[in-house]
Amino acid sequence: MRLFFLLTILCLIECQQRTIPSGPFSWGIPQGSVDRKIEEASGLISSTVNPGMLWTHNDSGNPAEIFLIDSAAKIKMTCTLKGIKNRDWEDITIGPGPKKGKTYIYVGDIGDNLSQYATKLIYRFEEPLFDSETKEIKEVETLMIQLSDGVRDTEAMMIDPVSNNLFLVSKREDSVRLYQVDYPFAKGMLLTAKKVAVLDLTQIVAANISRNGEEVLMKNYNLVYYWKRKPEQSLIELLQQKPVKLPYDSEAQGESICFAYDEKGYYTLSESSGNRSADLMYYKRK
Repeated sequence: MRLFFLLTILCLIECQQRTIPSGPFSWGIPQGSVDRKIEEASGLISSTVNPGMLWTHNDSGNPAEIFLIDSAAKIKMTCTLKGIKNRDWEDITIGPGPKKGKTYIYVGDIGDNLSQYATKLIYRFEEPLFDSETKEIKEVETLMIQLSDGVRDTEAMMIDPVSNNLFLVSKREDSVRLYQVDYPFAKGMLLTAKKVAVLDLTQIVAANISRNGEEVLMKNYNLVYYWKRKPEQSLIELLQQKPVKLPYDSEAQGESICFAYDEKGYYTLSESSGNRSADLMYYKRK
């Protein structure tokens, strides 16, 4: 009886805390479970040419594929990158590229758990339009990047729509490093990601900037962080400010986050756990 009473009290406390989220977003609502083909989701971004859908991919050792899923987490299209390997894919983002007026997907082969890769690889290609269940991407450019201060594990990548610069965030330090690659990104040559800031955060595994460039999300395994940008403020200045902690339903291995295309909320997605597929979670703006 005493155990039942204690569990009831704890449940009431947890429920009460969950009904009072901080910041401009509400608690997460499951949208649907992903297919078992997406067992190790490690990146997430809202599609630009397919509004309302999202791109995701698996972690290291899996095929070089990206998946277009709908808002209920159902796979609509699978795209294979011809001639590319998945060494340690950790994040995905969207930004400009060689052709003006086109949007490009950037897949970040940027993970390095053992600090053994001197060069990070980012694969860039024109964002595919949903017109079939499968597609082979033949025209893929490889951007080669080295960090300015040595070899480090990175799992978060984002492109600032204001400056078009690409940013990487390290993972394992007590205070993570923020790196910048200046746009445009020349192919066929080694690019340098300059260390531009040290952030009072740790274990960062995903990041995203809203399409209008005004809001930023980052997450580790336990928390989601949020920044609101002021006019004329650089991303580097913004991220050195103290972030707001947003509602986050703990996930088994949550390594993906992005704003919705309409910016009315944000999504998270984790790796699947055991026999249970991961849920696509949606956090609606209040």
